[in-house]
Amino acid sequence: MHSETSRESADEPPGRLQFESLKHFRSAGRGFWSDIPDSQWNDWHWQLKNRITTLSQLEMLMPTLTPEEYAGTRLANTKLALAITPYFFNLIDPSNENCPIRRQVIPRVEETHTADWEMSDPCGEDSHSPVPGLVHRYPDRVLFLVTDRCASYCRYCTRSRLVSNATGYDFHPEFDRQIEYIRQHPEIRDVLLSGGDPLIFSDDKLDQLLGRLRAIPHVEFLRIGTRIPIFLPQRITPALCAMLRKYHPLFMSVHSNHPRELTTEVRDALGRLADAGIPLGNQSVLLRDVNDEVEIMKAHVQKLLLCRVKPYYIYQCDLIAGSSHLRASVRKGLEIMEQLRGHTTGYAVPTYVIDAPGGGGKVPVSPEYVLSRNADRVVIRNFEGKIFEYPEAPDGTPRFKPSHPIAEPQFV
Repeated sequence: MHSETSRESADEPPGRLQFESLKHFRSAGRGFWSDIPDSQWNDWHWQLKNRITTLSQLEMLMPTLTPEEYAGTRLANTKLALAITPYFFNLIDPSNENCPIRRQVIPRVEETHTADWEMSDPCGEDSHSPVPGLVHRYPDRVLFLVTDRCASYCRYCTRSRLVSNATGYDFHPEFDRQIEYIRQHPEIRDVLLSGGDPLIFSDDKLDQLLGRLRAIPHVEFLRIGTRIPIFLPQRITPALCAMLRKYHPLFMSVHSNHPRELTTEVRDALGRLADAGIPLGNQSVLLRDVNDEVEIMKAHVQKLLLCRVKPYYIYQCDLIAGSSHLRASVRKGLEIMEQLRGHTTGYAVPTYVIDAPGGGGKVPVSPEYVLSRNADRVVIRNFEGKIFEYPEAPDGTPRFKPSHPIAEPQFV
């Protein structure tokens, strides 16, 4: 049996084998915590209490720290705190300093280097904040920053000025003022809870907050932005799901960046949310040496669909201070989008966006498919590079019959 499998594998292209491996669901396992009883390991409170938060813990658990990681971790609590749940730590490959999981959560000294074009508030949220913890950037919706705490901290966090209390920022959201602002603005029909991570709250606290928002007549739509299903799938309990389903329509945007993050534990947690009737979308950040390869991103979006999650956005990494080492180019993002559109299921293709620096909001960017247009035609390009004409006219009567296609791609 082994030799037959090996022979079949030898016939497969290396890229295909890697692709299928990335799509395979695996458990994160127990790793260093193999002696912990199930009752503790599966308790989200235990996971939070036992997070890796210090350099000494990290050195003990991963003696392969690089000098850059050692220096970055030593300085982390002056900018953005270190915190990794035991569950998520088990996904790190200690033998690979470029492990895509490792690059996202272990500090590096490059975080202390701020380029001239980087900012502490790259999305201009503070300038659109009518009351503390509330961002009203778009006409009919608000961003409600309900906490500054997360289960683990992403090193590229666009709100590193706010979260983890590492910078001493006094984050005390005043829910009464925020809710009163929403109540006094009938144009607000959509409230997005974020932070930090709202699912860090207890069920009771989150229940009370959602109930107050749902009681406002003009609030039609509630959303929760969270990374907790990825960092801490143990938090997605049947009790939480039963509570959330009271507040439909309620959508959830999760944040996964790499197919290895989609473990059997995460798949099951997302399944519990989906079974509770909660529509799920995913927001990824394009990150250098994490997910800036076509096959990695394709495996990721296809695997998300298997988890019943719609790939929603790929964000260009914001110009947050100290993130240059993680920022992939827009050109690379466009190349990836070019190889997703038409090459995989439409449901698997997210929208690639840039959050315009300084508060301009999300701007979709995509490869050029409309090549030209005038009064009687639109010239378009398909995913294969073939060029077509679509006839139209101001009076609704096209003047020509389109050829099909009018040009073929030239391959060199």
